[in-house]
Amino acid sequence: QVQLVESGGGLVQAGGSLRLSCAASGRTFSNYAMGWCRQAPGKERECVATISQSGGVKYYADSVKGRFTISRDNAKNTVYLQMNSLKPEDTAVYWCACRLGAIMLSPDYDYWGQGTQVTVSS
Repeated sequence: QVQLVESGGGLVQAGGSLRLSCAASGRTFSNYAMGWCRQAPGKERECVATISQSGGVKYYADSVKGRFTISRDNAKNTVYLQMNSLKPEDTAVYWCACRLGAIMLSPDYDYWGQGTQVTVSS
């Protein structure tokens, strides 16, 4: 079992920034590819960023490319999502998730956090 706990969500004005953090425990963090996914009301879950076990490979959804940055610190068992130039359409619940094996932007993860709300006001 892997436990994931997100933090850093909140309310921000359009154009602002937030950094989400996700602390992992329970298994060897560096064995897992990590990802951030989100879901807005009435929309399907969308995975927006993913990072490989070493941190050397990252993929982003087109909707966030150039604005969001995923990173990880394996010594701290933590993955981050730096979100800049936020837009109202970024409003959603954000989850971190992890999986063994290759990274992917589909929501095919083994473990999920509880989610954190991000609200961007116009």
